[in-house]
Amino acid sequence: MGDVTIIDAKDAHLAGITAIFNHAVRETFSIWSETETTVEQRRNWMAGRRQAGFPVLAAIDPARNAVLGYGSFGVFRDFPGYVKTVEHSVYVSPDSQRRGVGAAILAELIKRARAMGMDTMVGAVDSANVGSIALHEKAGFELQGSLKGVGRKFGKRLDLAFLVKAL
Repeated sequence: MGDVTIIDAKDAHLAGITAIFNHAVRETFSIWSETETTVEQRRNWMAGRRQAGFPVLAAIDPARNAVLGYGSFGVFRDFPGYVKTVEHSVYVSPDSQRRGVGAAILAELIKRARAMGMDTMVGAVDSANVGSIALHEKAGFELQGSLKGVGRKFGKRLDLAFLVKAL
């Protein structure tokens, strides 16, 4: 993987986080939106996560002080019965993929969720994203279901895979 440090994201990382998010919007099916975001919108997102007690992590290359990826988790469903279940997301810059960055972020998210007393972590992944599915399975997630045709992007119907890990 090279030299990567996983830290709590700070305002200084928002430009890198925003660039990674917007690349995923423009070029991939990882984020089911065709609308890019701004640094200010990502700042509000990060503040909301933190206010709710959830982490926002950044993978940093210390030599370049560059954001290689980021991840977070939050409420899975807003009902009392899901209070111990979180849904996470991990995004990695295109030039840092398949180098262990996503695995490092995911491992830290799992560690943080356990420390908060969570018992289940869910990943909702585009069913065609074999790399993300493999990443999750390697981390001990189990494919537990798929929702056919529930999403749309770039004029295409998309299937959503649910990967679940007992913590």
